[in-house]
Amino acid sequence: QVQLVESGGGLVQAGDSLRLSCEVSGRTFSTYAMGWFRQAPGKEREFVAAISRSSSTTSYAAFVKGRFTISRNNAKNTVYLQMNSLKPEDTAVYYCAARLSGGISTTSYDYWGQGTQVTVSS
Repeated sequence: QVQLVESGGGLVQAGDSLRLSCEVSGRTFSTYAMGWFRQAPGKEREFVAAISRSSSTTSYAAFVKGRFTISRNNAKNTVYLQMNSLKPEDTAVYYCAARLSGGISTTSYDYWGQGTQVTVSS
């Protein structure tokens, strides 16, 4: 059984930085493409960033490009989301997701974590 556990969320001020982590267990981590999504209150879940198995390819939503960076450490079974210059509109629950087949995707993932809350105050 695959498990994804996010950590690193919290309450910060606008302009601050946070690094989210997602540790994956249950299967060989390097076989998964990984993604980060977020869901704000009253809104649908939206794609944030994705990274391929070997880290050779990344993809970002337009609203985070230049501020967020996705990375992974296959030796630690962990994917990261470095978030800089945070804005109040980045407030949401952030989820990591794992995709077993194919390359990176903005929509289709097989496994999901429980989420970690990020709150950005103005």
